[in-house]
Amino acid sequence: MIDPRHAMPNKIRVLLVDDETIFRSNIAKLLATRGIETLEAENGETCLAILRTTPVNVILLDVQMPGMKGLEALRLIKERYPGIEVIMLTGQATTRDGVEGIKSGAFDYLSKPVEIDHLVGKIRQAHDKIQMDESHRRETEFRAKMDKQMIATERLAALGTLAAGVAHEINNPLSIIKQSVTWLSLRIEKSNSAGPTRAELEKTLKHIDTAVDRARRITHQLLGSARKTENHLSEIDLERLTDDAVHLVARAAADVGISLERKLDPRLKSVWGNPDGLRQVLTNLLVNAVHATTAGGAITIATEDRGGDFDLSVTDTGVGIPEEHLHRIFEPFFTTKPAGEGTGLGLYVTRSILDALGGTITVESRVGRGTRVCVRLPKAPTKGTEIR
Repeated sequence: MIDPRHAMPNKIRVLLVDDETIFRSNIAKLLATRGIETLEAENGETCLAILRTTPVNVILLDVQMPGMKGLEALRLIKERYPGIEVIMLTGQATTRDGVEGIKSGAFDYLSKPVEIDHLVGKIRQAHDKIQMDESHRRETEFRAKMDKQMIATERLAALGTLAAGVAHEINNPLSIIKQSVTWLSLRIEKSNSAGPTRAELEKTLKHIDTAVDRARRITHQLLGSARKTENHLSEIDLERLTDDAVHLVARAAADVGISLERKLDPRLKSVWGNPDGLRQVLTNLLVNAVHATTAGGAITIATEDRGGDFDLSVTDTGVGIPEEHLHRIFEPFFTTKPAGEGTGLGLYVTRSILDALGGTITVESRVGRGTRVCVRLPKAPTKGTEIR
């Protein structure tokens, strides 16, 4: 079926539905002289049959017709073809039906006999509305697509910042495994000498097992940050979630002498929500805090039970944000970092995720004193909550 919304963006095609043959013929001829193509239907059933195969922009629909009445035809048209605008045509005695038509979704109504220039003006207004609605729909779809792309871009940017730390953390257990394997190999080669004791073997195997577990945990955390965020709601252990996020930035913080502290509300053990979305939010905030904090500074992650909601905050002792920039920090691509050192998408993406999760975000900052970013979310998801 052809979608009438996408038909003939510049040319107007009208479907005139009226049981009076002479009226239809006269109106069609007059509209043709004004550059408007007109199709004709003698009743509601024929109208719907034409719409199944032929795209139109505007329908002129008589209220009083034999068989299917105009209001019933209007209901079916708006239900099946919401992109088409309908102008009702009424007799003087059926003006009330015209008003009912507008309540049911008609663009407007005109009383017979119609004045042709007035009718043409209404048709063009209806066509303009279709084009504006279509433009708005495309803009909305484009913005939704761009939002998804920005979330993916910022996730990759955050992972780039964390890459060096993650590589270092994985190299540590790999080094332990390598050393342990080398030791075992040497012991096996010296077969003429006394073999390793059971205690020595158990100790070496324990080192290997611990190192493998550590590497597995790091890669699991990395994959958790990199994979696409889906609408998956589950119980979130806040202590474990903050552990994961802190571990991902720990190396970057340690390299510049920044301490990471946690102050978790003992009353708040777990919440229900989207773990991937919340993990990305916290990781974004921590990465921003590390970038803003100089050597010897501190970053604090805190939670607070607030009844039906909870707060998750990240506070740093960094450079702070100038007051004149605070109102712009959630704009896409706005950044105070030097060229090439930031995408300007972190807080924009963070707020987009929180909007989808039903949360809010506030920022308090003083230049030279630091910044506190506080996220507030419901302990349990609200109806209709989704993550894009």
